[in-house]
Amino acid sequence: MTRFFKGFGKGFIRLCLLLMAAWASVAIFYSNLPAAVRPWAAGIFAVGSLVALIGPYSSRRARLKFLVAFAVVLVYWFLMPPSNNRDWQPDLATLAWAEIVGDKVTIHNIRNVDYRTETDFTVHHYDKTFNLSKLRGIDFFLVYWGSPKIAHTMMSFDFEGQGNVCFSIETRKEKGEDYSTIKGFFRQYEIIYVVADERDLVRLRTNYREKGKGEDVYLYRLKTTPVFAREVFLSYLREVNRLKDRPQWYNALTDNCTTSITRHTMPYNPNARLDWRLIVNGYIDEMLYERQNIVTSLPFAELKKRSYINPKAKAADKDPAFSQLIRVGIPAMEVKK
Repeated sequence: MTRFFKGFGKGFIRLCLLLMAAWASVAIFYSNLPAAVRPWAAGIFAVGSLVALIGPYSSRRARLKFLVAFAVVLVYWFLMPPSNNRDWQPDLATLAWAEIVGDKVTIHNIRNVDYRTETDFTVHHYDKTFNLSKLRGIDFFLVYWGSPKIAHTMMSFDFEGQGNVCFSIETRKEKGEDYSTIKGFFRQYEIIYVVADERDLVRLRTNYREKGKGEDVYLYRLKTTPVFAREVFLSYLREVNRLKDRPQWYNALTDNCTTSITRHTMPYNPNARLDWRLIVNGYIDEMLYERQNIVTSLPFAELKKRSYINPKAKAADKDPAFSQLIRVGIPAMEVKK
């Protein structure tokens, strides 16, 4: 039995070392080394790691050398600096920022893109002042763009008589750059908080994505209080201002659209707790329903059916009342006292 556990332990350690070697090889391939150097450096590291960890040349000294090399790669990876100065896509080139004076918040560079297709558009921005005393609640958008297990999430803040302002936490892509899930783990994208009109962020997804067919978008009215909504809204704005001055890397696992929302809401929600659906976030609406964070007067299946907004968004299209029209028939938010 002792021999079994000893052999199991050695095998487990070797597996961990091989996984470390695989990660480091990919990290080198996606590093900021010159493009011509990266594949060669990654290949040499991968082959050298295999020689050091398995086969006749593996030894304690070889494994120690591997750990030193891995540490060098890890330190280099952590020292790769994010930047706000790249040749950005035009819809992601301008960062929003906010001024907060007492009860009034002025958001600069709210995006409102005029789309003809997903890739053919004209970018506009505007400034707007909101009164925090008019903030009534938060709406939650769940966007399915592929697998039903994974979704994009967005938050929209409802100001009575002043409209909605929507936040989408995304990768900030350069011109000609596409999103890759693998690259999303390896410091290839900066993170951006897109602050925009719902006719921009929502309509892009319902009316223009997937070659005009649209992605599937669901809108849920969160059950919250004006005080909670205010704290979360201000938390978002603090991060918007921070990222304008200090860029940050996006990470597909730890710093994405849903984990960032969780980070903004948890400090102000005493009942918040971690859940596997924060990672496999295509089911996050089920979690919200179980926790009674959304309307529960209907069966969940019926609520989800009524929360589907694509037909209404397509019909509303460029209508100035877009935000009101997509909410027709959505179960009303129940405000906690």
